[in-house]
Amino acid sequence: MKHNQTEDRSVRTLRVGEQVRHILSEILQRGDVHDETLASHMVSITEVRMSPDLRHATVFVKPLLGKDEEVVLKALRTNTAYLQREVAHRVKMKYAARLKFLADESFDEGSHIDALLRDPKVARDLGEED
Repeated sequence: MKHNQTEDRSVRTLRVGEQVRHILSEILQRGDVHDETLASHMVSITEVRMSPDLRHATVFVKPLLGKDEEVVLKALRTNTAYLQREVAHRVKMKYAARLKFLADESFDEGSHIDALLRDPKVARDLGEED
């Protein structure tokens, strides 16, 4: 029985995280945040990970083409209170989730791995195994 409760909880955290991701994406896309930096940059909300109690949300972001990442993160962090209020208003939960914005490094890691695989030495070694 306990396993099923854990499974339900993880499905719920995933569902709520996806809901928060959609809401934040919509807010940024519509330009609801009155911030010059956010208005001048396209920002992707790539993932939102909710804590098991749904009180904390880690929001992973990536500016278009990875430009001005630190500036965009600073603007998001400056506007966290507004974004938290908007999310709390649109997601019906007992508590308003606290948002924490982080750069999504997964794209950078993927590019790094791709570059390594294209290295002539690595390609030669991989070719010998075939």
